[in-house]
Amino acid sequence: MTQIEAARKGSITQQMVEVAEDEGFTPEEVRDLVATGEVVIPRNLHHEFRAIGVGRRLRTKINANIGASNFHQLIEEEIEKLYTAVRFGADSVMDLSTGEDLDRIRAELLSRSPVMLGTVPIYQVASERSIMQLEAEGFLDVIDRQARQGVDFMTLHCGVTRETVGRLRGHQRVTGIVSRGGALLAAWIERTGGENPLYAHFDEVCAILREHDVTLSLGDGLRPGATGDASDRGQIAELLTLGELTQRARAAGVQVMIEGPGHVPLDQIEANVLLEKRVCAGAPFYVLGPLTCDVAPGYDHITGAIGGAIAAAAGTDFLCYITPAEHLRLPDVDDVREGVIATRIAAHSGDLVKGVRGAKAWNDQMSRYRKDLNWEGMYALAMDPDKARRYKEESEAAGSNVCSMCGSLCSVNIDNAALKFARRRTLQAPPVEAHAAQ
Repeated sequence: MTQIEAARKGSITQQMVEVAEDEGFTPEEVRDLVATGEVVIPRNLHHEFRAIGVGRRLRTKINANIGASNFHQLIEEEIEKLYTAVRFGADSVMDLSTGEDLDRIRAELLSRSPVMLGTVPIYQVASERSIMQLEAEGFLDVIDRQARQGVDFMTLHCGVTRETVGRLRGHQRVTGIVSRGGALLAAWIERTGGENPLYAHFDEVCAILREHDVTLSLGDGLRPGATGDASDRGQIAELLTLGELTQRARAAGVQVMIEGPGHVPLDQIEANVLLEKRVCAGAPFYVLGPLTCDVAPGYDHITGAIGGAIAAAAGTDFLCYITPAEHLRLPDVDDVREGVIATRIAAHSGDLVKGVRGAKAWNDQMSRYRKDLNWEGMYALAMDPDKARRYKEESEAAGSNVCSMCGSLCSVNIDNAALKFARRRTLQAPPVEAHAAQ
C-alpha cells in the first residue's frame, strides 16, 4: 500500500512515525492528515532515508534544485551540491539534469541522498528523442525507469492541455511560457494538434507511481515567468485542471502535491495560495520563490525569499529555492548554499506566523542567548553557524563579550549591568516594617 492508502485504512506506517517524531505530533495526527491528502510523505519504496512530511501544520520544507546540463556535466560537482544543500538544511533535492547519461547521474545522487529526491521526467524524455516524438510510450518508459531507481517525487506537467494552452494563447503575455516542460508540451500540442500524453494517459501514469509510492507533483507548466503575467487565464485554467487531476490521483492511491507560480507581485501571493488550497482540496502547495520583481538578476535569491516568506505565512507548504544564479547560469556550490539559507529564512519567517511547532521556541532561544551575550549558544542556533562564528572572530572584538559595532556602548551589556545592579540593590535594602494597626 502507498502512504495514503495505508492512512485511509487506519494503519500507521514507520514513515508516519518518523514524521510525527520530527514534527512534534502523534502518529495518529500524521496518519489523519495523510489520509485526507493534506500531508504527503514522498518516499519511494526503493529509497532508504528518514521520512519527511510535507503539508498542513508541518514545518515549511525546502527544496534545492541541482543537476547537470548539456553545457556543463560533472557528476562530482553535482554530488558536492547535494551534500552542500543537505548540510545547510535542504529537506529535498531535485535532479534537473539534461544531456547524456542521465540514469547514471540520478543513480549516483540517489545512492547518496539522505533526503527525498525529485525529478522532472520530461527532461530525460526530451534529451533522448526529438520534440516531435513526445509520445505516451516514451513518457511511461522514463517514468517507470525513474520510479524503479528510487525517485521519491516527480514533476509531471499533466495540466498543459489543448484547452489550457488555448486559453493561454488567447491572453497576451509578457514572457510567454517559461517552464521547460510546459514549453515542450505546448509546442508539441500546437504542432501536432494532439493531446498531452501525460493528460491523455493519466491513469497509466498513476498506476506506475502507485506501484512504487512515488508522490505526484503536478507541475505548473503555464506558470508566469514575469510578475506582469501573474494570475492570468492560462495559469488559472491549468490550476483548475490540476484540481481535477488531484482527485483522480488520490482515488488511484497516489499522493499529490501542486506546484505554484514563480513570479508573483506581493499583493497577489496570498490569493494564489488560498486559491490553490481551495481548488486542489488542500493538497500541499510547492512554490518556486515566488519572485516578487523581475529586475534583480544576481540577487534573485533575495527576491525569492521575500516572496517565499509571504507564501509560507499564507499556507504554502514547500518552497523551492532560488539561487543568485537564477536566470543567468547553472548554480555552483556557493550559489546552492546561498539559495538554501535564503529560502530557510523565508520558510522560518512563515512558520512563525503559522504557529508551526518548534519555530517560536527556536526563535526565542536565540533571543535569550543574545540577551545573555552567549556567543557559543548563538553560533549553535544560527542557520549558518560557521559564517556567524567567522564574522565575530574576524572582527576587532574577537574574544570580547561584545561585538565591534557597539563596543563599550553595547545596549545589551548596559541593560544587563543595570538589571544586575537593581537586583543587588533590592537584596541589600532593609525590609520595610509594616505599620501597626490603628
